[in-house]
Amino acid sequence: MKIHKEGFQTIVISTVIVAVVVLLTVLLVMPRYPVLGWIIAVGITGLLIFILSFFRIPGRVHTEGEDVIVAPCDGTVVVIEEVQPDEYFKDKRLQLSIFMSPLNVHVNRNPVSGEVLYSKYHPGKYLVAWHPKSSTDNERHSVVYRQGDKEMLVKQIAGALAKRIVNYLKAGDKVQQGAEMGFIKFGSRVDLILPLDTKVEVKINQKVKGGVTVLGRW
Repeated sequence: MKIHKEGFQTIVISTVIVAVVVLLTVLLVMPRYPVLGWIIAVGITGLLIFILSFFRIPGRVHTEGEDVIVAPCDGTVVVIEEVQPDEYFKDKRLQLSIFMSPLNVHVNRNPVSGEVLYSKYHPGKYLVAWHPKSSTDNERHSVVYRQGDKEMLVKQIAGALAKRIVNYLKAGDKVQQGAEMGFIKFGSRVDLILPLDTKVEVKINQKVKGGVTVLGRW
């Protein structure tokens, strides 16, 4: 397991803060209130472990295939429905949404290989990630992929806690399925806007793994 580059600064700052808090706790709190001191030390150390875990990149064998759409992130499938897209596409599409909790791996990966046709950042609100309007009203970054004659849009969406979206792609890029496309910090969701004839292979409330789980075929 590795630590993602997006976490380096956060981890360094968190480590320094934890070290200072633990040192002050040992010197000032534990001599008079040992139980409280241990609670503070264990609690703050646990928080650091959580932050390290959040930025982890687990070793995985990624799924590949021209006809398959793999999960761009870890999380839980919360939406599978027909929609009228709010950007790029004019025709009706199939939306598949994955909710990412703070405990999930937060690396985002390309669901398919192909060419990036569109990449755009949208400022917005910070509604909870499972709110129906988070897909259109929240801060988000949208990317359109083309593989052959098929096109799909992927949205990285910020939530109430996730207030930093990182995306590495720009229009014209040639990308590989499973390679990193970005990162979202501290809980959020990813929407996939797919052709209506996509054969979906997951269900609502199913847990998925980024780069591994096959969401559907086209």
